[in-house]
Amino acid sequence: MKQFESFKASQLYCRKCGKSMPVRERLLLILPDKEIYDYLCTGCAESLGQREVSLAEKRLAALRGAQGRRHR
Repeated sequence: MKQFESFKASQLYCRKCGKSMPVRERLLLILPDKEIYDYLCTGCAESLGQREVSLAEKRLAALRGAQGRRHR
């Protein structure tokens, strides 16, 4: 299912808050082949998970964005 290839979380369950909370994404680490992001709870700033974005995914997303702007 291509629609979930670049999934980003908007809410995750926080054990500290005891409920599903909105999250913000923070760039944690840049590596030659990928970037690692940390999801932080907006209520208590607890780390709730991580997301890895490969360089290929990032380039593909940039290409899709450029094509979308061109066709409008």
